[in-house]
Amino acid sequence: MPRITEGHLNAAPYKFGIAVSRFNELITRRLLEGALDCLKRHGADESAIHIVYCPGAFELPQVARKMAAGGVYDAVICLGCVIQGETPHFEYVSSAATSGLGKVAADTNVPIALGVLTTDSLEQAIERAGAKAGNKGWDAAMSAIELADVFKQLSTKRAK
Repeated sequence: MPRITEGHLNAAPYKFGIAVSRFNELITRRLLEGALDCLKRHGADESAIHIVYCPGAFELPQVARKMAAGGVYDAVICLGCVIQGETPHFEYVSSAATSGLGKVAADTNVPIALGVLTTDSLEQAIERAGAKAGNKGWDAAMSAIELADVFKQLSTKRAK
């Protein structure tokens, strides 16, 4: 029988950092509400949650790296929203945010949960921030809880 490790959805023993973009605040505020609701419903104490705001999605990797490097958080949740406009700016910001956060995760060995929406319209963003498509902030927080637990298990288990 193979060994199986899977995360338990109990946030109580962990500390979470949340990096939130101020740009498109109408959406990111809802993503943050979803993430906080998820963490609290899964047992996180409010004192174990630290929210840090930054200007936009492009800056999220910088903030996430600083938060992860501090050794305080078991996972960092990154929330932002980039909406397609009429210029290629959307492509540059989306790519920089997502690849930057992936690099932070790989470099710091701290779980980084991606809650950055990249949508074609404001309507799509609203749908993904708590309307009919659910709340992607909640989903990112759920990923962070699971990853924090998996990382803890992997760091304390020896292969037999």
